[in-house]
Amino acid sequence: MGETVKKAEAAIARVEAMGEAAGKLFTQFDPERIRKDAEVAEARIAAADRPLPLSGLLVSVKDLYDEAGQRSTAASRLLRERAPATVDCPVIQRIKAAGAVPFGRTTMSELAYSGVGLNPHYGTPANVFDAEGIPGGSTSGGAVTVGLGLADVALGTDTGGSVRIPAAINGLYGHKPSQDAVPLQGVHPLAGSFDSCGPLARDFETMLAAFAVMSDTPAEAVEAPSGALRLAVPKGAFTNDLDAWSSGHFEAAKARLEESGHTLVDLDLTFLHEALGLNRLLVSAEAHEVYQNDLDQLAVIGDPRVLARIKISETATAEEIAEAYAQRRAVISRLAEALSGFEALIAPTLQIQPPSIREAEAEFDRVNAAMLRNTSLLNLADACAMTMPTRTTGTGRPGALMIGGAKGQDTRVLSVGARLDRDLNG
Repeated sequence: MGETVKKAEAAIARVEAMGEAAGKLFTQFDPERIRKDAEVAEARIAAADRPLPLSGLLVSVKDLYDEAGQRSTAASRLLRERAPATVDCPVIQRIKAAGAVPFGRTTMSELAYSGVGLNPHYGTPANVFDAEGIPGGSTSGGAVTVGLGLADVALGTDTGGSVRIPAAINGLYGHKPSQDAVPLQGVHPLAGSFDSCGPLARDFETMLAAFAVMSDTPAEAVEAPSGALRLAVPKGAFTNDLDAWSSGHFEAAKARLEESGHTLVDLDLTFLHEALGLNRLLVSAEAHEVYQNDLDQLAVIGDPRVLARIKISETATAEEIAEAYAQRRAVISRLAEALSGFEALIAPTLQIQPPSIREAEAEFDRVNAAMLRNTSLLNLADACAMTMPTRTTGTGRPGALMIGGAKGQDTRVLSVGARLDRDLNG
């Protein structure tokens, strides 16, 4: 038995020891399948003429990515009986070719439509810092598998923050790529013009390696710059109405970055905050198109919180939706122009400290809006962004810093992330 198989066996044993609690993390967990995949990965690693970039890593898979022989259910009763996929989607093909082992299909907010992570069908896992705290959504189970050390990487998706929010809550690194950087083929959609696929990991290097494989780009292109950086600090968006926890971590991070020699420049992005309502309408309109024939069934077997969000766009006319798309195009152009003189934008990933599961269930609309507020602004602007933990205030739950750039600037954003990770956490 080689090291990859041994590693998989040890992780399987940990999951099985969790008993019923594992059901809050995985929609499907097949030890025999994992063992076979580990054996295949081990043989592939041994036969390779060079080190494989994800050699022997365990990768949990959000229940949206097609894997041959598995159902992509989006953690919804609506899709539990759909036909299993016949082939692996391109992202799964790439991670296997890179030496990784798919490690179970993870729970999520139903249909990927929430930044909180609640799921009434499987139960809601707590985050790794608080036994009663929300995990963040929609990549909830995936983030917790990485946070607990069961998996090295989680494959997530991000429509309004669904990689970055659970990464931030669980002290992880996560990247929301430019929308066309990672193929969406074979990934169950929520909102086609907002969805993107990205990784979560416990350290920057592993996250970068996973993204490089997912996007089929060289990780070597990302290199931490050595000189001082010019970073945009938004005003009128992202930094308004923060609670004391988020504001405290962000101010501490800013002070450390200035001590490291970087230039932080205030940038008025009020226009972006004023456009926030476009996200709510347009994501709903696109989700409604996906599920328009299933609304009656979802009313019986679905999460009512999710159904309510799908139906938001029903009150809008076709003309109002078309105008919202036009406004979005203007926002995309305006943000790209505003960021042109900076290496990147920095902002708190989260507006507020993550609340308890109980509080989120009691006040879902308020909590969900707060969780999504900062991250979704960059989805609205068709941008790319990563999140990283900031350990600038001692022990306990770290803060979370978001680093953003215009569409297509993934290499620049990740290079800045490599540098800021060294300055803040090195």
